[in-house]
Amino acid sequence: MSTTMRLKRLGTKKRPYYRVVVQDNRIATSSKTIDEVGTYRPIEAENQLTLDADKINSWIAKGVVVSPTVRDLLNSQGIQIQRTSQN
Repeated sequence: MSTTMRLKRLGTKKRPYYRVVVQDNRIATSSKTIDEVGTYRPIEAENQLTLDADKINSWIAKGVVVSPTVRDLLNSQGIQIQRTSQN
């Protein structure tokens, strides 16, 4: 089973709210998730990004693939991700 750490969009029109989730990459983004590791609220002025660093590090150690957008969010919080080549 290949898993991906990516954003899951929630909220209403013009008021997006995202969850940072670990999910099987073969199913739709609106489907059931394996684990939720954080939230991202781009419209809010405060507390835009909350992440559980312990969960993130454990999933990365298990080999989860991180999407480019989530990688940028993690780097903004100081969580470094090793880039791996995907063939």
